[in-house]
Amino acid sequence: MGNISILWADDEIDLLKPHILFLEQKGYEVVTSNNGDDAMDIIRSRPFDIVFLDEHMPGMSGIETLAEIKAIYPGLPVVMITKSEEESIMEDAIGSNISDYLIKPVNPKQILLSLKKNLENKKLISEKTTMAYQQEFRTIGMDISMGLDYKEWVEMYKRITRWELDLGKSADDNVLDILNMQKNEANQVFSKYVEKNYRDWVGGQSDDRPVMSPTLFKEKVFPELTEGKSLFVLLIDNLRYDQWKAIEPLIAEYYRVKSDDIYYSILPTTTQYARNAIFSGLMPSEIAKRHPQYWIPENAEGSKNQFESELLGEQLKRFGKNIKYSYHKILKLDAGRKLADNLANLYQNELNVIVYNFVDMLSHARTEMEIIKELADDEAAYRSLMLSWFEHSSLFDIIKQLSEKQVPLIIITDHGSVKVQDPVKIIGDRDTTTNLRYKSGKNLNYEAKEVFEAQNPDDIFLPKTNISSSFVFCRTNDFFAYPNNYNYYVKYYRDTFQHGGVSLEEMLIPVITLSPKS
Repeated sequence: MGNISILWADDEIDLLKPHILFLEQKGYEVVTSNNGDDAMDIIRSRPFDIVFLDEHMPGMSGIETLAEIKAIYPGLPVVMITKSEEESIMEDAIGSNISDYLIKPVNPKQILLSLKKNLENKKLISEKTTMAYQQEFRTIGMDISMGLDYKEWVEMYKRITRWELDLGKSADDNVLDILNMQKNEANQVFSKYVEKNYRDWVGGQSDDRPVMSPTLFKEKVFPELTEGKSLFVLLIDNLRYDQWKAIEPLIAEYYRVKSDDIYYSILPTTTQYARNAIFSGLMPSEIAKRHPQYWIPENAEGSKNQFESELLGEQLKRFGKNIKYSYHKILKLDAGRKLADNLANLYQNELNVIVYNFVDMLSHARTEMEIIKELADDEAAYRSLMLSWFEHSSLFDIIKQLSEKQVPLIIITDHGSVKVQDPVKIIGDRDTTTNLRYKSGKNLNYEAKEVFEAQNPDDIFLPKTNISSSFVFCRTNDFFAYPNNYNYYVKYYRDTFQHGGVSLEEMLIPVITLSPKS
């Protein structure tokens, strides 16, 4: 326990000697005071781990003492003890950020329980979580090797993510290392599973296939449309499932989660391919054939996603959705604030789509900017950075406004990202694509066993930039590196978050249907 020190202020402190003796026998150090003024003098003279504070004391009351303590040491836990059960006193104390509230007469075990709850809670939870994961470790390993189908892979990824979030609160780095090893094993098996089934999924050869980028609106958005009512779809690009779980508690104050689903991104898991597929309801090669004016090839200049609104319009028309809709893409802070201020203008539309590019910019910036590398140097920090941005974003303001207006909401994304570790050598010409997780070009030179290859892009409905073009994708946490300046290149990009390839984090991504709280 390590010499936890308690300050106990109570005008009847002499009557509490049995309690104090009990705590001292348990190894706690207890310093006492019989009034608020003395208590404040003691607190200023030395550090304490927790304060027990009587609400009713002569001179400075417990509530007044509490206010002074919090003004100087806002993080110091304070447990209020009172004879009164009056609601107003409880509200005053709770409003002043107390850690616990006990009614006199208190017994020693109540005090001990409050101490453990406030000072050892994290440690106890951490130990229990670690033990629970160790017990399930073998089961997860067996399940991964059992040959999961696409629905079971979704549940497995949710399960791994839940452990990742729970164990992220643990101080035990060893158990996190074990989980990461198990996640890598899952990714290797998942990659083989995708390679085996992907062509059938996108080619329509299998009736039993997951919801994927081109079928997302048909399967998840269109069924939520209601005549005469407004529906908002927020696409936060590059939002991983674990990042959704990080922001979910904030959103839960305003919305109920109607369904917490995961769908499969197409390959490459990048904005150009996956997001255009979402808005068009088509695979990339189908977009290039049906709407060549809206498909920008890899080797062309300019944004590859500048016609998302037009593609959405074409999809609505194709499915007979004769509705008023709007589309907004937020690339800058000012644009987000302006949209939040003018949201009322959109409520007459039956469908409103808002694309937020922030997370995608964050992942790219992390590669290029040292300060972002420092801020997001691991998975937990990456989630934390996303959470911090979201909490203060115009996007969160928009969600709050929509909740007030009782507007239903769907949160989606286009792809996720994975932290890359292991380089895979590849050689290509100057026209080869630059993405680290997939390459497209002619005469690519690589070890076939190290990649998922599509020698004929038509097989997976990807357009060719050249008659002899092929696609290759990295698996798990690999990334492509050229032999020239190999060591520099590897050092520069290792441990950065990238997307475009085959992994649980990139392909299994959230689609969340929300209903407003009344």
